Amino acid sequence: MTFTELGLHASLANRCASLEFTDPTPIQRQAIPIILNGSDLIGCAATGTGKTAAFLLPMLQRLSAKQSNNVRALILAPTRELAAQIAENLQMLDAKRKTRSVTIVGGASMNKQRIALRRGVSIVIATPGRLLDHLENGTVDLSRVETLVLDEADRMLDMGFLPAIRSVIKQLPKERQTLLFSATMAPPIEQIAREYMRRPEIVEVNPRNKAAVTVRQTAYPVATESKTPLLLHLLEREQCSRALIFTRTRRGAERLSRLLAARGVKVDRIHADRSQSQREAALRGFKDGRCRVLVATDIAARGIDVDSITHVINFDIPATPEDYVHRIGRTGRAGNAGHAMTLLTPVDELSMLQIEKLTGQKVERVMTPGYGGIMLPSKPVRSMIRRGGFRSRRVGR
Repeated sequence: MTFTELGLHASLANRCASLEFTDPTPIQRQAIPIILNGSDLIGCAATGTGKTAAFLLPMLQRLSAKQSNNVRALILAPTRELAAQIAENLQMLDAKRKTRSVTIVGGASMNKQRIALRRGVSIVIATPGRLLDHLENGTVDLSRVETLVLDEADRMLDMGFLPAIRSVIKQLPKERQTLLFSATMAPPIEQIAREYMRRPEIVEVNPRNKAAVTVRQTAYPVATESKTPLLLHLLEREQCSRALIFTRTRRGAERLSRLLAARGVKVDRIHADRSQSQREAALRGFKDGRCRVLVATDIAARGIDVDSITHVINFDIPATPEDYVHRIGRTGRAGNAGHAMTLLTPVDELSMLQIEKLTGQKVERVMTPGYGGIMLPSKPVRSMIRRGGFRSRRVGR
């Protein structure tokens, strides 16, 4: 099936061809006709499956039907990086800049955003917090929005943006199209769908809360004091040409990046304490290969869209099972093979078993002699989970 057969105009289909997007991805094949038809949609798909183009392409076509300086489409994203990535994709698809847009995020000049809004734009790409700032100042008018996109909706809820999302939606017309995209489908997502969507059609490319089949998952039991030596061993043994390493905290990301740099590893880091320009520079260096390893926290990693990440390494196990799905979705993208590795201390075994319960997938344990790892008996642990005796801990990032 071609993009033209999905209902896109020849100009957009030709643009896709010029970008070497020859065959629509599964999420694009299913979502584009629904969006063109004006229906609400819930898209459940892993990262790297082409979901951004799945909503941008039909949005551009619908907006091109009439010209206007009013805000007609609003895209909400959880982080600055993801908002910037969406804006970059929009520029690629709309090469002739027929549709004016602005990106509204924290860490950037609010005055420049205000000037762009005053000149007139059709698409606003925003993080909820900064958009609320503009709404409170009366510098943005959302009363004529025709399409609302909630991208990475599960992450926005995890970050506590639900009140902000509600406040934004109150400013929108009731008669609109709402598109919700998420890699996982937690109960709060379904609650939003019931409250704010009209008989949405559901598209699930991958089973809910499952990792991509192109990602091999392994866990390495290790003593807490041996995590860093084991990490260095794995980086060398696995020949990680481009590795994304996750830590739970910003301080941990700083410490680990300094340690790796001292060992001669080309590394950079990305977390919430770094400025926007520093985060963008780190991401550029990772994309173009100047740094082999990028250390990140969960919040800052949203928007990392690099097809050639060979390995995702969980130096710290994630705070929630859903975060695990998001993390490992950064590798194995665009049909490429990927490897997700988790350093598993004895106290992390309960968390890993809960991850396996969520995904329905067993993660292979790999013993590495010399690093103090032990294999814990699984039956008592699994019984504890079934009884509800374990809850995921949330740690401030």
